[in-house]
Amino acid sequence: MSTLQPHIRCSEEDAAKYAILPGDPARVDRIKEHLTDVKEIAFNREMKSISGYYKGVKVMAVSTGMGGASTGITVEELHNIGVEVMIRIGSCGALQPEINMGDLILINGAVRDEGASKAYIEEIYPAIPDTGVLMNLIEATKDLGYAYHVGRGRSHDSFYTDREDEIDYYWSGKGILGADMETAALFIIGGLRGVKTASILNTVSLYEGNLEEEINNYVDADNAAAVGEEHEIIAALETIVRMDKKN
Repeated sequence: MSTLQPHIRCSEEDAAKYAILPGDPARVDRIKEHLTDVKEIAFNREMKSISGYYKGVKVMAVSTGMGGASTGITVEELHNIGVEVMIRIGSCGALQPEINMGDLILINGAVRDEGASKAYIEEIYPAIPDTGVLMNLIEATKDLGYAYHVGRGRSHDSFYTDREDEIDYYWSGKGILGADMETAALFIIGGLRGVKTASILNTVSLYEGNLEEEINNYVDADNAAAVGEEHEIIAALETIVRMDKKN
């Protein structure tokens, strides 16, 4: 029976033990620059996939698109073909004033302020990464000399609700470091399926900054946020190498 998955369009023959999950399909191309023996697998809807090798370790890169719903589909289908470790490399808006543009946030737990994870299990179930993956990620990021923070994030479903400033102020006061749309779904769905997960977020918007302007600058220019994206790619790849050597 074919293992070809209906949305990501990957099968067991394409799989690797490790997968890096950006949201943006364009980020897959930037991951590709660091790999050898690259194979283009598929590009269906928002899910673009490749495989290749980094320092001798086979890695997949598969984009999830925006939001928890499409992330959940990607996680489920990658699990179906045998992927065991999934590391998100995403972007976020900072919720603390000391976090600078391009700083990396390594998420050790996520507020489940979104719908995808709630479709799976009640809200008292925690959205946390795999401890081993997170520890290897912290070690790799520290050794690389990148600016980083470890702490809690918040995952949500929209940038454009009528109370965004009020919501950000509230969660900032509760010690949340940054906000994205996908991490909670990755942690919950991956955890329920026995997948080891982690999430690295690159800061592309400062606390109390202009979100739309800053994201446009991130897309259009070679700036601190673009450097942060490069850093999170390398941090994820180096984490995978560390884990593979220990197995």
